[in-house]
Amino acid sequence: MQGKKQYQEKLFNQFQLSERVPKDNFYRRLKEVLDLEYLYSFTKGYYGSSGQKSIDPVVFFKLCLVGYLENIISDRKLITHCSMRLDILFFLDYDIDEELPWHSTISRTRQLFPESVFEEVFTKVFELCVSIGMVSGHTQAIDSAPVKANASMDSLELKVPEADLETHLREIRHISKGDKDKPLRQAKGNKADKDQQTLSASKKELQGIKSRNSKWAKDQDQRPGAGNKGSRYTSNKTHYSPTDPDARISVKPGKARKLNYLSQLTVDTSNHVITDIKAYHADGKDNQQLPDIVKRVQRRLWNSGLLWENCVADTGYSSGENYAFLEKNQIKSFIPPHGTYKGGPGGFTYIEAGSYWLCPQGKKVTFRKQKLEKGTLKDQYFTKRSDCKGCPIKQQCIGKSYEKRINITAYRKEYERNIVRVNSPQGRYMKAKRQSTVEPVFGTLTQFMGLRKVNTLGIKQANKCMQLSAIAYMKKYLKFIENHTKRGVASMQSIYFSLKVIIQHILRLFKPFNFSLQLNYTTK
Repeated sequence: MQGKKQYQEKLFNQFQLSERVPKDNFYRRLKEVLDLEYLYSFTKGYYGSSGQKSIDPVVFFKLCLVGYLENIISDRKLITHCSMRLDILFFLDYDIDEELPWHSTISRTRQLFPESVFEEVFTKVFELCVSIGMVSGHTQAIDSAPVKANASMDSLELKVPEADLETHLREIRHISKGDKDKPLRQAKGNKADKDQQTLSASKKELQGIKSRNSKWAKDQDQRPGAGNKGSRYTSNKTHYSPTDPDARISVKPGKARKLNYLSQLTVDTSNHVITDIKAYHADGKDNQQLPDIVKRVQRRLWNSGLLWENCVADTGYSSGENYAFLEKNQIKSFIPPHGTYKGGPGGFTYIEAGSYWLCPQGKKVTFRKQKLEKGTLKDQYFTKRSDCKGCPIKQQCIGKSYEKRINITAYRKEYERNIVRVNSPQGRYMKAKRQSTVEPVFGTLTQFMGLRKVNTLGIKQANKCMQLSAIAYMKKYLKFIENHTKRGVASMQSIYFSLKVIIQHILRLFKPFNFSLQLNYTTK
């Protein structure tokens, strides 16, 4: 007999949300392991003693966490989505007849809490992963990726000098057709400070921009796609964003110029646990940011009782200063050197004992002084004029000069030690490990965990978004527990890592005596 469902709303219902959410539901399991009660005491100082009650800080962080787990970057869409999901309501401790907070409350609370609160939550989640043996600590892979800022390229404004404004505008507006009048999309307000609006580029830099792009200005109307409203040459030296002054113009080969932030990510290679993430200006270089990253990660690992031994990164982090910094902190670098490093002039031999170079004709090129050139410390070596005078290969060696000069990085020894490690079997293994560790994590965050774009303004707010996305990546914690509980080794691993932490602390006490111990653990 054919059935037909008749629907009529009841005036009274007996309904328990906890009974409708399955035992194996993701948010139910997450609720059981995620304890955020410490947030009440940690955030108490940011609230007043009177007035209406604000959003519960635990509810706020859970809402943000759901947003990144569900890949939703809009606060308005997040509230709508949560109200339709029974398991998320159960995770938030809301009943079906309770109204969720207003979407603007999330935005205001995100601005209320400083970065330290978000970092504290991230650190607690990281320590949770350490406690069950997900983090080994000895090998960390570092990489960076641009994250789109919440600002449009069409709203860019030209930077101007403090004096002679009109003359400057007449000189600079030729760069592109889009800069002749006013921005294609006028910003509602200018949030940039005076330093950001003021032109800081030198005349030489401006001349370089002009010469490199003279053809662009000449025939941009004939270029493919030049009819688009955004077809103009832009640079951080000549333009700024009034909507988000901290955002910077950056570009990757084959990609369009965009206003971005740079996300620096550090991942433990054992189980792909994120050990650090932070937002930087997109116009900065990776090798300039490495020391700051290392200090922060090493402190976090040290507080968790873990030792950092190997640093794996790509060529963008290469510099002599970084190699020396890592060696000073007793960390072995596996960072391929950049293409500009040659190791010395061809045909010349470096004599370690006397700290000099020997030319093909057997003459010494001796050390004279160290000099800082473009922010890089270099050793300068010179020959005697009498040695080069009458040399049979003088013309092809030094031309019309009087002596041979060798300018080479002062960190040559650090470079060579790093190159030996990179070209070793362990170095080739580390390269493959980096590619299979940090790059998939970045792909997951940007494609599935809300990090394709930040929905806030300012670098501090962008940093909060990145940390929340990294916290959402803790879903690996639940999977790790599930897999290892089935194998019956979770408790065994906890005991092992507790003993390892104790032994490592003891070894630090005997560090001056050069004691070492290698701990290996295999789960069967």
